[in-house]
Amino acid sequence: MGILVWRIKMNGKVNIVDTIYSRINGMTKTDQKIAQVVVGAPDKVINYTILKLAEIAQVSEASVSRFCRNLSLSGFHEFKIELAKVANDEKSYYKTIDNQNSGQALENIRDNKIAEISNTLTQFSLPVVKQILQLLEKANIIQVAAEGDTFPVAADAVYKFNQIGFLTIGTESWETSVAQTLNLDDKAVLLVISNSGEARSLLKQMDVAHKKRMSIIAITNRPDSPIALKADLHLTTAVRQKVLQSEYYFSRVAALTVVEALYLLLLSNDKKRLSKIREHEDIISDKKV
Repeated sequence: MGILVWRIKMNGKVNIVDTIYSRINGMTKTDQKIAQVVVGAPDKVINYTILKLAEIAQVSEASVSRFCRNLSLSGFHEFKIELAKVANDEKSYYKTIDNQNSGQALENIRDNKIAEISNTLTQFSLPVVKQILQLLEKANIIQVAAEGDTFPVAADAVYKFNQIGFLTIGTESWETSVAQTLNLDDKAVLLVISNSGEARSLLKQMDVAHKKRMSIIAITNRPDSPIALKADLHLTTAVRQKVLQSEYYFSRVAALTVVEALYLLLLSNDKKRLSKIREHEDIISDKKV
């Protein structure tokens, strides 16, 4: 199931560098060493032999071959073909944040965030987006679920969707959130937002939603993650930002971009929803200076 879904994604607009970024946190230490070399200089790696890549990554040739197969590729040759498609695209790179040069660091942060936004929107499957919009428009209630550092994205979705006339609920307490799910029916939609796509509590909540025959939409940065595979429809985010110079990649920007895109598309589908925004703004306007 996982490989089939991954193949479908790879045949779309998801490039090999986005694939590596999305999976790097869950890779073995050996695969991570190879991945770091690849994402550090894709334009150089396309000219490497399997031996040279193995030497630079300080792994065996067999490990490089296994790394390629773990990306659902037939081998090193197919890996280089996929890499060549994006190696000269600057959006495929992660730019290091240098704390000794604040000006350059800010430029690199800007470029990393632009890459996240651009690659996230570029790899959208239009038929999937259309199905998601239809589900949201037909739902009597939209429930948004997330946890930890990702919850602010869920809160943003709750605010935006309510503002344009879609009754949307969400709470930071998972215990309360799953209790809300228990009170919903098959006309409701559960929108799950998770960076890794591996949150055990959210997976349990999805099981509850399935028993209620609710439709489930997921936003994660791994299309092969448990949450992505359990959802009815899924959108993949492209992540570029390292945290504290570690090998962990996390960013809210990409997920916020998906929420913003869905919000704007729903708005463009029905201009009458603008009146909902005006009505809301009129009510809260006396809070502004």
